[in-house]
Amino acid sequence: MSKISGCFVAIVTPFDENENLNEQALRRQVERQVSCGNGVFCAGTNGEFYTLSFAEKVRVAEICVEQAAGRVPVLAHIGEISTHQTIALGKEIQKLGVAAVSAITPSFIACSQDELIAHYRRVADALDVRLYLYNIPARTGNTLQPETVRTLASHPSIIGIKDSEGTQASIDGFLTIARERDDFDVLVGPDSLVLHGLKNGAQGSISGLGNIAPQTLNRIWTSFSKGDLADAEAAQERYSALRKELYAHGFPPSMVKRALRLAMPEVGASRGPALVSDAANDAILPISKAYAEAVG
Repeated sequence: MSKISGCFVAIVTPFDENENLNEQALRRQVERQVSCGNGVFCAGTNGEFYTLSFAEKVRVAEICVEQAAGRVPVLAHIGEISTHQTIALGKEIQKLGVAAVSAITPSFIACSQDELIAHYRRVADALDVRLYLYNIPARTGNTLQPETVRTLASHPSIIGIKDSEGTQASIDGFLTIARERDDFDVLVGPDSLVLHGLKNGAQGSISGLGNIAPQTLNRIWTSFSKGDLADAEAAQERYSALRKELYAHGFPPSMVKRALRLAMPEVGASRGPALVSDAANDAILPISKAYAEAVG
């Protein structure tokens, strides 16, 4: 099968005033990303997967695949605390036509590297869809070490890793593994390191800030792909500035959702207990006005 590459947006999950899934608003968010040339990553961190029920996660993926209609690839997150539930969700999601799935390391349970290897092998063995590892230790408490990833990369269904550890050193470690083989790729998670990853062999990125600035994210990818490094650098500089300004005010997914809501009210608020203080809201308003794109 062909490699998955390009820029993906970890799309928000819109809610109505009663915190129920707003399906039509979600379809419009998918359409917005398609119009900018971005792939869709659904029910990830910025999609508030941690607040969604099993059925909602399946429905979100179903809507995203339907609305994308093959114009851009759709990736779906399936990570749960237990191996059993990760497999159960993956079996439902794979029926929908997603290009691949990803799974964070289990949270709450402190796992050894051997346990992580066993977990991912069981998930990959049980599913027919391609699988990305997903490293985000600040949220899960479990870190995928490079040697663990090197071991897992030999599984035929494990095709890469989304690294959201947050540092250049972490991404570089996984890029070393990707350069050792042609069947394992890296997707960059940190918004400030998209271009760094591309320069060093990453196949693409999955970004939360693309909800606010989808055109700037796509510009990093397209300019780099065309060999226009100066323009890619300029787009990355703008993207990094947005990250610095916005994330200074609180929990990044909530800040992204709030900034987008100021430009597109129908996406709604984050589900509780996430709150945005009045001070943060006042600070986010000019950021949203300065950076929000493709909202018309």
